[in-house]
Amino acid sequence: MFNTKPLSRFYGWRCSRTVSAAVIGLAVALAGCTTGAAPVAHRMSTDYLAVAAAASEAIRDHHYDPSALDDPAYRATEASVVALAAQALSREEFISGFNSIWREGPFSHVRLTEARASAADTAVQLDQLRAGEGARLTWEGDVAVLTVTTLIGVDTIEQIDAAYDEITSRGASGLIIDMRNNEGGAFAVRPLIGHLIDTPFDAGAFVSRHWTQTDRTRGPTRAEIEALSPWEGWSLMSFWRDVSEAPVTRLQFTPMAPRYGGPVFVLIGARSFSAAELAADALATSGRATLIGETTAGRMLSQQPFDLPNGFQLFLPTADYYGFRTGRIEGVGVAPDVAVAVDDAMAEALSRLGR
Repeated sequence: MFNTKPLSRFYGWRCSRTVSAAVIGLAVALAGCTTGAAPVAHRMSTDYLAVAAAASEAIRDHHYDPSALDDPAYRATEASVVALAAQALSREEFISGFNSIWREGPFSHVRLTEARASAADTAVQLDQLRAGEGARLTWEGDVAVLTVTTLIGVDTIEQIDAAYDEITSRGASGLIIDMRNNEGGAFAVRPLIGHLIDTPFDAGAFVSRHWTQTDRTRGPTRAEIEALSPWEGWSLMSFWRDVSEAPVTRLQFTPMAPRYGGPVFVLIGARSFSAAELAADALATSGRATLIGETTAGRMLSQQPFDLPNGFQLFLPTADYYGFRTGRIEGVGVAPDVAVAVDDAMAEALSRLGR
């Protein structure tokens, strides 16, 4: 959520602020013994080890729960990246290998890319991004089917607004929102939900490392969340800043016109990621939708870009999220109200709407 696409006692980081020389030395030695490997001196000249060390430092400095970095699973992932850095022969190989390692990492939303702009400029570009066809409206008789494949992009917001205009003007007998292949995003979640509600409602809260310094065993209570003012804005840069500075950031959705008041079914599955999981959880919390399909991916954090040496950029998670229905979504996922095979979810929703 809000990822390119605002938790627990702070134990601190008790090791060196750089990857240990022993780990690097072992990785280089092992790389030198690899059959057919290029000379170590050539690999070292690419400075991927410095990039790996800078990535580890950025994670330690900005991760929403630094105590998680003491976990053996994180240490193993870090060591795998160092070993990759000692062997990589190209930028493409290093980036691809890094992201492959982190797909199986101990937490989600870690990704390495080529830096095409500074981290600050990346946020501006994402606010202005046009993603293509992020939302598409089709019809099954008088049932509207809104397929949403991303929740990022100015044009995705426009497409969702236009879809609700048509849905309400045509008097749809029901609405199916298909997010079975939605990889997340950012502010397009607002109109997706806003056009379905008639009063403001709280969906949950983001928590930063300032929360983990007090109690890492739980998320904030509803009373603690409702004591805060809801976050408002449409800028990723301001969102990232505000969420990083506040222990807890309250997420509230407000009504948008036109409002569709008919029955709503939301299709979800293991390929529903990040902001799509937040949206599904929020729609169920609001009482406006029934979730059909399979449990979502459980990869729901807020990520932010950071500049690394040699023209690389690292996205890493700076906030966790707790929904009122599911609780912590990361590593858990959002469960459906009606459990069916993901490929059967559309037929199930249409059947429940009499189609």
